[in-house]
Amino acid sequence: MTQSQIHPRPDQVAELTRGLSLPLPVLDPLHMKVIASGLALAARSASLDHPAIWTTGSEAEINAIVETRLNRLIDEDTRWNQLVDCVVRGKETLSFDGSHLETRPDLSIFLTGRSRAFPLVVECKLIEVAAGKNEGLYCTNGLSRFVAGKYGWGGQEAMMLGYVRDGSTIDGLLVPYLTGATTGTAFATQQMPQACGIAGHDIAASLHGRSFMYIHASGSPGAIAVWHIWVEAPVIN
Repeated sequence: MTQSQIHPRPDQVAELTRGLSLPLPVLDPLHMKVIASGLALAARSASLDHPAIWTTGSEAEINAIVETRLNRLIDEDTRWNQLVDCVVRGKETLSFDGSHLETRPDLSIFLTGRSRAFPLVVECKLIEVAAGKNEGLYCTNGLSRFVAGKYGWGGQEAMMLGYVRDGSTIDGLLVPYLTGATTGTAFATQQMPQACGIAGHDIAASLHGRSFMYIHASGSPGAIAVWHIWVEAPVIN
């Protein structure tokens, strides 16, 4: 989109938000744990079934497999079926003011009993520090999109799925980065990533302020809780 095409579009936002009061209510923490666990399990099983793609493939290749695996869970897992209607890869959506009409989060989880206008957004990132896929890129090209209102601006939660190739962990890589005075401020970090108590998985949630204001109605979106789900690549012998 060229610079001349980037401008607020209140009519587009008004149509998307018609009949809704934003931000949407906070999702039940138990439900968020079920969804996070489902993402972790789907990604881990996909990595074991397709190790070559997981360790050498592109982010898009991994996303495609994970999307398929998550949709299959709807038929296989009762808890997932109760919460998730479908998962869509690359679903176009609007930024908070309509300046961008074609933002494409990696995965959009459409939840049962919740407006289809605002799915739960999952941004996916490869993590391989030696190859330049580091914590800075993870935050600048991922986390910042939620803070700035490009993704997930209608709700109070979002998720990031890390495809780890080098043994990195949330505590070892992401927490020190966000703890820095400069980076912490840049991403409006209000709470550092804290483990979510899901055994066997590297999952934590952080809280980030959002300074933009809704244009369809007066008010602030408030902070957004970002759940980080990091899944390590299998070792290929």
